[in-house]
Amino acid sequence: MQFTYLVIGGGIAGVSCVEGLAFLHPEASIGLITSSGIVKAVTKAVPVTKLLSDITVEETEADKLEGMCQVIIDNVTAIDPRVNSVLTETGKKIMYNKLCLCTGASPRKIWYSPHVITIRDTDSVETLQEKLKTVKKIVVIGNGGIATELVHELIGVDIVWVVKDKHISATFLDPGAAQFLQETVLNKPEPTPETMFKRMRYNTGGEAGPSLGPDWHTNVNLHGAARDTHIVIEYACEVERIIDAEETETSCNNNVYVKLTNGKTLTCDIVVSAIGVVPNSNVLIRGSPFELAPDSGISVNEFLQTNVSHVFAAGDVCTPGWELAAHWFQMRLWTQARYMGSYAAKCMVGAVKNEPVLQDFAFEMFTHMTRFFGFKVILLGLFNAQTLGNDYEVLLRVTPGVEYIKLILKDGKMQGAVLIGETDIEEMCENLILNQLDLTDIADDLLNPNIDIEDYFD
Repeated sequence: MQFTYLVIGGGIAGVSCVEGLAFLHPEASIGLITSSGIVKAVTKAVPVTKLLSDITVEETEADKLEGMCQVIIDNVTAIDPRVNSVLTETGKKIMYNKLCLCTGASPRKIWYSPHVITIRDTDSVETLQEKLKTVKKIVVIGNGGIATELVHELIGVDIVWVVKDKHISATFLDPGAAQFLQETVLNKPEPTPETMFKRMRYNTGGEAGPSLGPDWHTNVNLHGAARDTHIVIEYACEVERIIDAEETETSCNNNVYVKLTNGKTLTCDIVVSAIGVVPNSNVLIRGSPFELAPDSGISVNEFLQTNVSHVFAAGDVCTPGWELAAHWFQMRLWTQARYMGSYAAKCMVGAVKNEPVLQDFAFEMFTHMTRFFGFKVILLGLFNAQTLGNDYEVLLRVTPGVEYIKLILKDGKMQGAVLIGETDIEEMCENLILNQLDLTDIADDLLNPNIDIEDYFD
């Protein structure tokens, strides 16, 4: 079995890569190795701005890709780049000209217990869905996008949400945005909408975080066995230990004890862990090993090439090793997996045809769109002032229950934005970040609701 292009992995990056290869080099032979007969594909992408799209991800039968590639349902046991071959569990030896690793990442597992569910994909959500039928109390661990949406979607169950930060959703949101959304989480009555407009100078930066899938909870029934839903949030602490109740001599109506670093011990029926991912980079390779980044991702250059000849990598499994654009960074999101997979296809075809490749414009600026607690959330550029140090300015407009807008400025130029709600300024913000126009003279009017700021740029 031999292919011009061989892709390993049936996730978003892998399928996007196959689609790109089939479009760019339709006469070439393309193979896709996936461990499951089900693959994840972007079935709909609605452009929101030049760089941002609202994407719909669905699981589909792998054989639906047969028109574009040959699907091989198998597990890879080794790669031998010395002879450009891949060996599989069933004994197949598959030859390739160019290979792309799109093996993704796995949820980080810290505790092993029948009462702990580590959630990141549809399989783990279905397991949770089944267990919830008899569950009245649950502990959720994690502060990223999946944990945030899970807490919002759970109904009829008592929830204790354990977060290591001082506010919820710290992977994506600053304390102000978290407070805006928390009114929804804790079911507090909505205050009368009254727009606040502030300009302030901040002295803190932000950090990037783990993976998030768009609308993963859609059509999933997350109802527990209790009549009502109660939420308690334990801030600035982590789980020190999880003990199954059957391991103790204490009588307990629940299944699990959860000991926190703040000294509290919780009891619950199940624990749901959503604390990030680890790249699936432990691929057995004969000859020179892959060069790994500090986060265990396979290091790639600006053309997504690894240090091994003819082998590329895209999506969660890889880590950029090139000098990044000022407003882009990796967060291992499905949106990034999609354009990394497509760009890898472009690079592979360029290598085969010996044609020059320009880096995709998507790597110029970070963009992400999702939904938290029913609100549209758009993140642009250095939305949490990542890499800006201590010298930047924040413009803030808040209408409780309606919208939250935060713009990051440095030296009078926009560096990032957080847009929650139907703000309709995402295109303007994207252009201002990309163009780096000096906004010093109009900064006070940027978020004035009585001024149509777009008139400035006509």
